[in-house]
Amino acid sequence: MSGFHPSHPETVFTYGAPGLKFGVGARHELGHDLAQLDARRVLVVTDPGVAATGSPAEIAEALRAASIEAVVFDRARVEPTDGSLEEAIAFARSEGPFDAIVAVGGGSAIDTAKAVNLLTTNEGELMDYVNAPVGRARAPKNPLLPLIAVPTTTGTGSESTTICVLDVVSQHVKTGISHARLRPAFAVVDPELTLTQPAGVTAASGLDILCHALESYTARPFASYEHKQAHERVPYCGSNPIADMWSEKALSLMSASFRRAVHHGDDIAARTEVAMAATFAGLGFGNAGVHIPHANAYPIAGQVRDFRPEGYEADHAMVPHGMAVSLTAPAAFRYTFEAAPERHVRAAELLDPTAVRPDDAADFLPQVLASIMRDVGIPSGIGAVGFGAGDIDSLVEGTMKQQRLLATAPLEVTEDAVATILDESIEIW
Repeated sequence: MSGFHPSHPETVFTYGAPGLKFGVGARHELGHDLAQLDARRVLVVTDPGVAATGSPAEIAEALRAASIEAVVFDRARVEPTDGSLEEAIAFARSEGPFDAIVAVGGGSAIDTAKAVNLLTTNEGELMDYVNAPVGRARAPKNPLLPLIAVPTTTGTGSESTTICVLDVVSQHVKTGISHARLRPAFAVVDPELTLTQPAGVTAASGLDILCHALESYTARPFASYEHKQAHERVPYCGSNPIADMWSEKALSLMSASFRRAVHHGDDIAARTEVAMAATFAGLGFGNAGVHIPHANAYPIAGQVRDFRPEGYEADHAMVPHGMAVSLTAPAAFRYTFEAAPERHVRAAELLDPTAVRPDDAADFLPQVLASIMRDVGIPSGIGAVGFGAGDIDSLVEGTMKQQRLLATAPLEVTEDAVATILDESIEIW
């Protein structure tokens, strides 16, 4: 990859991951898993839509049958805000103390549980820990409780990562909290829980899987950074051989099963492969990092006005995270192509082994990705979710605030580059 020539190249990369239990029926063993942690009183965090499926209540009852007291918070917000996280934190503080936390749901529930865990074990307020420049980027001083993440959607990878994502409403920006201690201690991935996931949710969250894998695979290599001291290293360390392996496998699994999981939601084999792809992609990007599409997604989601996606039972306008990430991905990967042409071509081949490479290889991955998006019902660009040319300046401003993510891009990301990517993304096909 080009563009970075450190005087003292990094020679070390880090890798972290939660304990993992994967397979149909894995959720039924949560009582045993928590007993290994000596947990006797736990908080179960979920959202109203997942609660309506009955799965969180079933899990809570199973825990009680195992002599573990379970307190349920079922008001996590889809696409959390600073306000919704503060509500959950206040609930946990009033109902605690707890020995462990169990998150049941998609990335929104898991991220809510991460914030609850952080603010019930450490002093201060939410904005103390939010990434700079939006927040104060304080690091937790105290250990967190064991967090067991039970994903019910396939995509966010939050069960594997050190990131909690939120909208800061007053600033109209989506941002996050990032620290190694936020990573769940254990992930219980049961593909059976995803059978109730609507097609629209499967499509949007599946695009998140693809972008996790693609962005981490094309991220700056860890050796392109200046050498750091141990205390200076951050969880997103750049592409590296271990993360690459997970990303490649995730792309292959999605190539075989993603469309089937969207259009035939009761296909447990397809659901299992997509759940595995989500897990693998999380194990990759949770260490290598993501870059431009995710940085663009934060202001797209934060500045939405009236778009309401199919399959989501939210009472507010929203662009689901995976959808928001995908809408600028084709243009973003066209921009990053020159940094590592062979990686972009390899990614396209993994995603669609039958695709014919176009004359301009820079268009290969964008074309393959756009074809998948069209097939699973993703809108055809940011114009289809309510943005136009007049919104580009404010979106650029929001993207440039995501320096933690942009630092992982394989090329320097300027305001002009972001504006071009957004402009090319108003209508993809």
